[in-house]
Parts: sequence; C-alpha cells; structure tokens
Amino acid sequence: MAAPEKRLTGDALLEAVTDAMVVLHTRYHHRAPVSAKTQMMGDDLLACVMGGVYTDVEKTMIELQRHRAVRDNRSAFQNAMQDKFIARVEELTGRRVTSFLSDSHVGPDLEVELFVLAPAT
Repeated sequence: MAAPEKRLTGDALLEAVTDAMVVLHTRYHHRAPVSAKTQMMGDDLLACVMGGVYTDVEKTMIELQRHRAVRDNRSAFQNAMQDKFIARVEELTGRRVTSFLSDSHVGPDLEVELFVLAPAT
C-alpha cells in the first residue's frame, strides 16, 4: 500500500489550488485567465479569484449587451463541473468540501470559486 500523500499547507497550498483552478479553466475554456489568486479566509473558506476569464465569443456577447446569457452559461457550466473542482481541492487540502459556490462578473471580468471546508481532522 502506498504511503499517503503529504498534504500541502500555507503558501504552497494556495499556489497549488491557484494552479489547479487555472488548469481546469484552461482545459475547459481553452484559455488561461489573465490573473489568478487563492486566499484562505479564516479556517474554512478557500477563495480563488480569477481575472480576464472570458473567451472571445463571451466578450463579443458582452459587447452586444448579452451579459446575462454569458453569466447564465458560465453558471450552468460551473454547476455541471463542480465535482471536478471539489475533488481537486479536497485532494490538495486533505479536507472535505462542504459547499462550493461559483460566480462570474462582467466589468471587471472576474470569476470567483469559493470552497467551504470541513474542519481539519
């Protein structure tokens, strides 16, 4: 039986979560966000904020005043993909994710991924 993987903490964990969110975003949206940063807020809230996330098609829709369609599509996609996001964060933190919330914003161009973590054991 293989030894359990050592769980990351501190800045190494935050960087790994940021990298994981960027990899997932890039894989499914076919472009990397322009910026990304993850922070731990208190003991149980992990937040990743990515900027410059929209594709050229989404930017065009936004220019045509179709903000709601872009946000609805992003939201539906995040809901469908949440298990992949949760699994990666659970793997990196060694903690169960009790809640996942995702939202995007137009002007400024942002996406926020929030993970509420169960208490550390």
